[in-house]
Amino acid sequence: MEEKQIRSYESIPLGVCLKTIGAEVKQFTFASFATPIAMILEVIMEMMVPLLMAKIIDDGIEAGSMEVILRTGGLMLILSILGLASGIAGGVFGAKASAGLAMNLRAKMYRSIQTYSFSNIDKYSTSGLVTRLTTDITNIQNAYQMLLRMAMRAPMSLIIAMTMTVIISPKLSSIYLIAVCFLGLFLFLIIRKVSVYFRQVFEKYDDLNASVQENVSAIRVVKAYVREDHERKRFNKAVENLYRMFVKAESLMVTNMPVMQATVYACIILVSWFGAKAIIKSELSTGELMSLLAYCMNILMSLMILSMIFVMLTMSLASAQRVTEVIKEESSLKNPEDPLTEVKDGSVEFKGVNFGYNATAEEFVLKDINLKVRSGEMIGIIGGTGSAKSSLVSLIPRLYDVIEGEVKVGGVDVRKYDLKVLRDQVSMVLQQNNLFSGTVLDNLRWGDENADLEDCIAACRMAQADEFIEKMKDKYDSKLEQGGSNLSGGQRQRLCIARALVKKPKIIIFDDSTSAVDTATDAKIRKAMNEEIPDTTIFIIAQRISSVMNADRIIVMDDGRISDIGTHEELMKSSEIYRDVYESQTGGTKDFDSPYN
Repeated sequence: MEEKQIRSYESIPLGVCLKTIGAEVKQFTFASFATPIAMILEVIMEMMVPLLMAKIIDDGIEAGSMEVILRTGGLMLILSILGLASGIAGGVFGAKASAGLAMNLRAKMYRSIQTYSFSNIDKYSTSGLVTRLTTDITNIQNAYQMLLRMAMRAPMSLIIAMTMTVIISPKLSSIYLIAVCFLGLFLFLIIRKVSVYFRQVFEKYDDLNASVQENVSAIRVVKAYVREDHERKRFNKAVENLYRMFVKAESLMVTNMPVMQATVYACIILVSWFGAKAIIKSELSTGELMSLLAYCMNILMSLMILSMIFVMLTMSLASAQRVTEVIKEESSLKNPEDPLTEVKDGSVEFKGVNFGYNATAEEFVLKDINLKVRSGEMIGIIGGTGSAKSSLVSLIPRLYDVIEGEVKVGGVDVRKYDLKVLRDQVSMVLQQNNLFSGTVLDNLRWGDENADLEDCIAACRMAQADEFIEKMKDKYDSKLEQGGSNLSGGQRQRLCIARALVKKPKIIIFDDSTSAVDTATDAKIRKAMNEEIPDTTIFIIAQRISSVMNADRIIVMDDGRISDIGTHEELMKSSEIYRDVYESQTGGTKDFDSPYN
């Protein structure tokens, strides 16, 4: 999976990346233009200083003119202050523009991810998305700031300094020209090699984030199984892999510094040697030689900054491709041109449905599903692990699209509805009970943000959640930790059921959502729903026969097909699978997930 992602983002053209990233500058356009202008002004101020310094030496010190020294020195001070002000302005505008770009990119990515269908989400690992939202965008932010400030400053400084050296002494300027060409070639070769390592670094970041995320989210399991040492080794391995990749890249990069310094010293020696001779021959003044040496440092420092810019841009290009991939990813589920905005009732029909999570898969997950469910009917679904029970109900709210056939809700193909309208009428209580930090009431209103307190209390009573909520210190205003970690498993399940009921939908799907609830409470929940919402169509996926035996009909799934369907009494007579499950749960010896054939 990860290899497919790498090939995908590396194949995104540079032009598409630049256009996508550049579009998010938006309200920070002024700051983006003001930054390079301020940096140009700073360079101009700086480049004037060596010329004035030469004037002080030649026309002031050597001529013994204090007036020239004071006047020229005062002008140098003014230029230095203006240069400082320009540099500060460039830093402020650059920070504002780059931080604003990062803010917009994160918002754009997050909005894009929110539109994904389940099949889109399946393409990415959670850790990979976290890396892109954090590390990758930070790389782009740093690169953009450097691009606005240094990418304008360094070339401008290099050009002006080289021009000044040519004006002062065309012969001696050739030394700098040779040095620039040599260092330019050397930097090109280094960057070409280093870019390969930096591309691999992001894969290691994904592995590192995956290790951290799994360890933190499953910390109770880690401690229960005393696996701290194993997780510590796993984390250390991810850190070491990242460390090795950075060491390889940095080891190449550090060769730039000694070569740069050697070139600087060689230039200083050569310019001093030939410059001294030129002074003796009266071809060059002492002040001009000092200016040449000052410009030497400007030229070579500009080259060093350019090398850093190229490295940063190389890193950010890989990040830009990864970010662009997420932003450009289009949901596989889209609204039709003229979507229906009303669901008539809770009837459901599967007609010749074949489904697979991958359209190119050799075998379907669901095969030849034909089923009609009347509005208000309670349907139980059982089957072994991997029998595609959850896949079946996921097609009802159109979390996935069928590959062949059609799924109808209210007599209409689900692909003709507005997605929000359809999903507002289909509540799902999933196997994993996800609650969010906030109050109990905040979590209940995920079902309906406009629900009043009485509606929430009524839903909690049906879900048998009111008994533990009333015992909490602040009742419905009690705070929940992230994931509802301060509640028990059964309490979380009941609260998730209540959240689904608050929506007052036409269809409710319980995907093994009472597994952590005792049998008596499970029965109370089903009894309350039968009495309070008799017109709502209910699907119950369960491992316990007791949870579905009173349903109007029970579907027995086996290997992605509907093996049998009927009432409890009918299936006890006609379905060997159902009978085996029943016997295993009421004193038989067969295991629920054992092979049935």
